[in-house]
Amino acid sequence: MKNMISMATDRTFAQFLKQCSMPNDGTLLPEAMDYLQALHDRGSAQLHEQSFPTTRDEEWRFTDLKPLQDTTFAPSAKLKLSAAEIRALMLPETHESFMVFVNGQLDCAEISNPPAGLLLSNLGLTFVSGMLLNAPELPIHNYLAKQLGADERFTALNTAGFKDVAIVWVGENTIVDMPIHLLFVAIPGQTPTWSQPRCLIVAEAGSQLTVIEDYITVGDGVHFTNAVTEIWMAENAEVNHTRVQQESQMAFHIGKTAVSQARNSRYTCNTVSTGAKLSRHNLEIHQAEEQTETTLNGLTLIGDEQLADTHSTIAFTKAHGSSRQLHKCIVDDRARAVFNGKVLVPKAAQLTDAGQLSRTLLLSSKARVDTKPQLEIVADNVKCSHGATVSQLDAEEVFYLQSRGLDQTTAQKLLTYAFAAEVINQIPVVSLRDRLAQQVRMQTQD
Repeated sequence: MKNMISMATDRTFAQFLKQCSMPNDGTLLPEAMDYLQALHDRGSAQLHEQSFPTTRDEEWRFTDLKPLQDTTFAPSAKLKLSAAEIRALMLPETHESFMVFVNGQLDCAEISNPPAGLLLSNLGLTFVSGMLLNAPELPIHNYLAKQLGADERFTALNTAGFKDVAIVWVGENTIVDMPIHLLFVAIPGQTPTWSQPRCLIVAEAGSQLTVIEDYITVGDGVHFTNAVTEIWMAENAEVNHTRVQQESQMAFHIGKTAVSQARNSRYTCNTVSTGAKLSRHNLEIHQAEEQTETTLNGLTLIGDEQLADTHSTIAFTKAHGSSRQLHKCIVDDRARAVFNGKVLVPKAAQLTDAGQLSRTLLLSSKARVDTKPQLEIVADNVKCSHGATVSQLDAEEVFYLQSRGLDQTTAQKLLTYAFAAEVINQIPVVSLRDRLAQQVRMQTQD
């Protein structure tokens, strides 16, 4: 029976692999095509050794992917948005610093008055210097698909079939004051479609960057997004990264964020997940050297019968590392949230300072959460803490607000927003912060 199950699940990945193909728009030189073919072959080989995850797998036991497995997908078409549609999707702060990818392939980009050390690119040409990506001046081969965990199932699938890459390259000691908006748009077809966005961010020594990674759906239909983002941070680099997943209620979304931090680097990630019928975000932080700082803020806001899964890992490897993680879930109706946060502290990571907290607010008696903060500590000279709370709205707090003249619904909305605001207020872009705050107010307790 075990072999039969393995063969059945392997067929799912085999069907996806049959649809993977190389970019064919004619913009890449032969040597670049050879390099990409080698990457795709490696991803395919890694995937052939693995089976499709089921609830029997420990890392997937709360997330049943059978609805995804039972859907037959076709590759999404290469489409474009109109200029008016793009303007409507941009944030005021990013109207002149964005890249838009539709179904995983570049649609358009704009960058005005960039600092000399900033490059925005895709697999064709860069938008600042016109330099070919396969030229030695921009060695993406040293970084693309080189993060730890590249053999994870859905990461390997992305490597086996991505069509394009959003590349943000920040040179040494370059400070980028304006936020960079990376917008990934899914446009479903008449039948279920899938796409594989890919993003590579390299922050060289002493650089600073704010980037918004945004996933949305335009139009109706079933779509599967399998996204991978790799972030490389050199010594004393600082990256403030906000990831927003707000795809349609008919979508499937699986995303991977892999980060490597060098000495004295500072990484902040604000994640907000409100969309998709079924979503999963794997966030993996590797503190490769000493005195690194990591801050993770997460918010999941779901209702109806959505399922949203967040798995995070912070792996310390050297001394004097620190991290703070706060993950909040607001779950309504029959929705289900999953949080599994690992903090790994080996013997070499002495004087580690790590704190982790998971808090969940259940707005319905049928809402559910499975939360598992997790510390694995071998070092003996550390300061680490973790905790989890699950609660409903406090009746006394609702009554107090009612006694001050608010109706019950308004009081509940206010308390729910206050719960979410602790994460939303950490987002550095004001217009995005306001947009998400309004979404919380509209979505809760309708």
